[in-house]
Amino acid sequence: MQLNHYLNFNGTAESAFEFYRAIFGGEFAMLSRYGDLPNENSASLSDAEKNAILHISLPINAHTVLMASDINEQFCAQRNIPFTQGTNHYISINLDAHEQDEAHRLFDALSQNGAVEMPLEETFWGALYGAFTDQFGIQWMINCQLKNHVS
Repeated sequence: MQLNHYLNFNGTAESAFEFYRAIFGGEFAMLSRYGDLPNENSASLSDAEKNAILHISLPINAHTVLMASDINEQFCAQRNIPFTQGTNHYISINLDAHEQDEAHRLFDALSQNGAVEMPLEETFWGALYGAFTDQFGIQWMINCQLKNHVS
């Protein structure tokens, strides 16, 4: 299991991560845009929304990856939480395919008495993924990569 920081931005994820890359060095492990979503999900997006960052990750060292996305109301509607600069942070738990039972256990236990943003379910990027705010107001993501995603 790996714990990482996941940040949300209001349209500035790419600029922020270019800045972080200039400081920490390295290359992006992944950069995908909302326009890369399957067509049924991205058809209603404007060109500007399609260009926004869906997911970006920058390995900092062998144990830490900084990740982020730009928020999009169409895909974040379940949150009902307005974007607030400074509180746009998740703890992301990343697990391997053989840890699916642990992903379910952690999701169920940590989200108890909290608010589920997205149920733990299989996604188009080949992962078992879910997001929630725990009973103490801390935002979490569980991502159990089931197969390699090719963007």
